[in-house]
Formats: sequence, structure tokens, C-alpha cells
Amino acid sequence: MKCEMAQENIILAHYGELPDELAGALEQHLAICEDCRNELIAMQAVEERLALLPVMEPDPNMLAQARMRLDDALDLIPPGGFFQRLRTNFFTWVGHVQSAPALATLLIGVGFISGTLVNKYEAYQAELAKPKVITVSHPTQGTVANVTGIVQIPNSEMVQVNYNRVIPETIEGSLDEPRVRELLLKGISTPTADDVRVNAVSLLANECKVGHECVGGGDPKSIRNQLMVTMLWDEDPGVRLTALEGLQRYVGQDPRVRDAIAESLSRDPNAEVRKQAIATLAPVRSDSTVRQVLRTASTRDENAYIRTASYNVLQGMGDLQ
Repeated sequence: MKCEMAQENIILAHYGELPDELAGALEQHLAICEDCRNELIAMQAVEERLALLPVMEPDPNMLAQARMRLDDALDLIPPGGFFQRLRTNFFTWVGHVQSAPALATLLIGVGFISGTLVNKYEAYQAELAKPKVITVSHPTQGTVANVTGIVQIPNSEMVQVNYNRVIPETIEGSLDEPRVRELLLKGISTPTADDVRVNAVSLLANECKVGHECVGGGDPKSIRNQLMVTMLWDEDPGVRLTALEGLQRYVGQDPRVRDAIAESLSRDPNAEVRKQAIATLAPVRSDSTVRQVLRTASTRDENAYIRTASYNVLQGMGDLQ
């Protein structure tokens, strides 16, 4: 339905004359067209304001006399062309008005009230057409995350709504850039799509393999610490295995990494992850904690290969690196 037809149907619907078969199409159009919704709102506002005005009833005798005089005048008009009849009727009407002061006063009052309402209607339409002042953090479009507050401006229909919008952005840069690293860490720790988490862990694990700023310590935001958390707690065994491979370089120099891999061997449900943990711990099997975990795995692990591999590592003659 086009806007022109919709606005005609709005008038019919307002007075209860719109056919039922057109009502559904009009509702669908109003749901998607802001201009037509504003037209309906404006019409309702004018109707409400008209209802507040007193209804003036003309004197019945005055109306009867006016109709009789008009009929007599029309009977006396000779046949003529269209423009001649139009001009004659106009001057006849003016004469009747001059001869009936009360009717003239009534018509002037009606004209004045109509003009005032029309002006108010136009002003109301102009107010609706004015661009509303909206304060946003970004001019771009984005998904509304949540609404934080709603306040209605007193004595008006204006409403102030505070909300947060999620704006998608893209950054491109080297893995050595701090901002890129920060976003990769968020990709690991923030629940998101699986492919995002897998790619983030893979990139950061590769950075640790080559020794690029994979610092340790107790900083929870460090790459090494995030890889340890991922190795122990991520639900995807492939992601855990990737994180374990990224930590292999530091098993000899960082006790926290050594303990985390030992814990992974003792409780990870995936056999491939436990196999990789054994291979990673082999160079540091002289460590007391590592030897205890290997001894337990060699006797209690449900996987025969894990038991055998753990036993073979314990029989070796390696020193702590």
C-alpha cells in the first residue's frame, strides 16, 4: 500500500468507514511507515482539540429564513453560462450574509476557528517534521545492547532513552602491536564464536613458540597466563592442545607452566592432550611434582598408551632443564 492511499484510508478508519479487507493492509503499512504514523497521530491530536471546543448551535428561525431567501434568489436567476452562474451565486450569497448579521457573525466565527485549527495543525506537523536531537557515542549503526534509563520530559511527549549500542569495528596490524594482542586475548577469554577463539589461541600460541613477548609472572593479562587457563579449562580439546603446544617452550624455566601441564596430565579427559603433556614434561621429569604425576599416570590412567608412555619417561635419565 502506498502512502497516498494509506492516508486516505486513515481518514476512513478514523470515522469507522474503512472496509475490513483494507484494515489489515493499513496496519501493516503503519507499522513500517513513520510518516503515515505521524499523520494518524496528528489527526488524532486535532480531533482531541476540536472536542474541547464548545459546539455553537445556530438559531433555527435564522436558518429557516436563510434557506427560504436562498431558494427565492435561486429561482430568480436566469439561465446562463457556468461562469455567470458562479459569479451570480457568489454575490447572492454575499447579499444574504449582509442581510443576516447573525449568520455573518456565525460564519466569521467558524472561519476564525477553522483558520486557528488549521494553523495549529500545520504547526504540529512542522514540529513532528523537525529533526529530533539524539546523542549517540557513534554515528554509525549497531546493535542495541541494552537500555539503561528512560525519562519523560515533563509536560511534553518527548522521552529521553539512554542505551548502549554495540558497534562492530575492525583493526588490522602486526601481532607485535599491543592493541592487536589485547584483542586476541579478549578473543580467548570472552565467550564468542568457536572459530574466533580457535584462531586467537593459535596465533598467540605461535607467538609463544617463537618467544615473542610471551612473558610469564602473575599478570592475569599475560599471554602465557591466558594459555595456561585455556589449556586447563577450555571445552574444546583441540584448543587445549594448541595452548599446550604454545607453552612447551617454557616448561623448563617457568614452574607455573610446569605445574599447569602436570595438572593437565592428571585430569584432562582427552587422551591426545595427555599424550602431548607427557611429551612436554619428559625433559623435566626430575622435578618432584612431575615425577609424582607421571608415577600416578603410569599406574592409574585408563589409557594403556598413557600408562606405558609415563612409565618409559620415568625410566629415563633426564635432568631438569
